[in-house]
Amino acid sequence: MQEILSEFDFLMLFFLFVAAFVAGFVDSIAGGGGMITIPVLLISGIPPIEALATNKFQSTFGSFSAAYHFYKKGYLNLKRALPFALLVFAFSALGTISVQFIQTDSLSKILPFLILIFGIYFLFSPKITEEQRATTIHQGFLILAFTCIGFYDGFFGPGTGSFLMLALILLGGFGLTQSLAQAKFYNFSTNVASLVFFALGGKILFIIGIVMALGQFIGANLGSRAAITYGIRIIKPLIVIVSFVMAAKLLYEQF
Repeated sequence: MQEILSEFDFLMLFFLFVAAFVAGFVDSIAGGGGMITIPVLLISGIPPIEALATNKFQSTFGSFSAAYHFYKKGYLNLKRALPFALLVFAFSALGTISVQFIQTDSLSKILPFLILIFGIYFLFSPKITEEQRATTIHQGFLILAFTCIGFYDGFFGPGTGSFLMLALILLGGFGLTQSLAQAKFYNFSTNVASLVFFALGGKILFIIGIVMALGQFIGANLGSRAAITYGIRIIKPLIVIVSFVMAAKLLYEQF
């Protein structure tokens, strides 16, 4: 680990800070921040496991920053959200443990198509509004969805925020900004669960992680402010763009 850190100079740390700032801003509105930070960490010469662990460390600060700002502005009810946060935390931890023993090849092949469908739904669905709507769907389906998404985030990860938002809109009947606020809080919970196990394994590069965490924190705070100020006008287009770009990137890596 010390050998890796010794190769980094101030310019490289600044580059990673900027990448984390941009990722935090985008992720707090549309998700997909890891699509920016993970490639940057790998390009910087960090081994894959350390890159994933360090990315999880810095992204935790971004999800916390966004969730906290949404909470201050009244978009997040902690009393109602906490049980779900504990649920996704537990299953994210289980997923993080499981990924060490199970191959993820099949999941990586279908993921681009799932994200593409998500982007198309957001592009054309008339149900995507700022208003909360009544839903006849039993809450058990939302619990089941969160169980699967929590496990998925610890097991694999890309697109977790998008899947959380979709579940909240379709199954919970929440408005777009409310769904985004809750998704950031639940994503923070899943991040913490994975972070614990990466830290226990000694895989996190803390100096790099702290520099990137600062960029994430600032970017996510500004992104959440923009989401609240402009609402659906900025959230919906950015979600569609990020979804299509993420799907294209994953397909390109496969084929």
